[in-house]
Amino acid sequence: MSRPPSGAGPSGRGLTVRVKTAKRRSKSSTRWLQRQLNDPYVAEARKQGYRSRAAFKLLQLDEKFDLLRKGLRVVDLGAAPGGWTQIALGRIGPSGKAVGIDYLPIDPMEGAVFLELDFLDPDAPDRLRAALDGPADLVMSDMAAPTTGHPATDHLRIMALAETAYDFAAQVLAPGGAFVAKLFQGGAEKTLLDALKRDFEKVRHAKPAASRADSSETYVVAQGFRGGS
Repeated sequence: MSRPPSGAGPSGRGLTVRVKTAKRRSKSSTRWLQRQLNDPYVAEARKQGYRSRAAFKLLQLDEKFDLLRKGLRVVDLGAAPGGWTQIALGRIGPSGKAVGIDYLPIDPMEGAVFLELDFLDPDAPDRLRAALDGPADLVMSDMAAPTTGHPATDHLRIMALAETAYDFAAQVLAPGGAFVAKLFQGGAEKTLLDALKRDFEKVRHAKPAASRADSSETYVVAQGFRGGS
């Protein structure tokens, strides 16, 4: 599994592609399409065979925090389409285990296990432990709730999702394990951060270079889990 050069990623944007608004395409869809066509990480992900541009975010987080090592048991919550699982596999090697969970179907990936279920299901923790043959060393969540266009509402929804992801992670993490989740900046993080500071030795924030500059997303990285399954 290749990784982009230290510090960022793809080089050279080339010419800007402009997209005209089609009859059946909304202005917001047109803006999204134009952004995708001009995003160097989208092009680089395609070039390197990654399933999503988000793969670069995990690469950059791993470079900063040393999250992925040989032999680890890793969980990817909301894994579809599998970009983070793909990166994890390359770092943990054949001695590790990678399990992705999503209620959406995911194309098979050699070396990974994908569980098509809602991680909120009561039996999800037990099914995960069975797939991992034990507790997890790292639980990752790059999930984002569908946006409404209302910043305050969207922030509360992503925070609720991150808190739920941590509730799950706390049930399956091994002592010393780590948790990574996407957040949006906006001032409602206190409940989650208080829990993480209580349960982990180190809690830090990072915004990978691959996060779009106009996005308020950031990631919380908690390492050294004090509990244990």
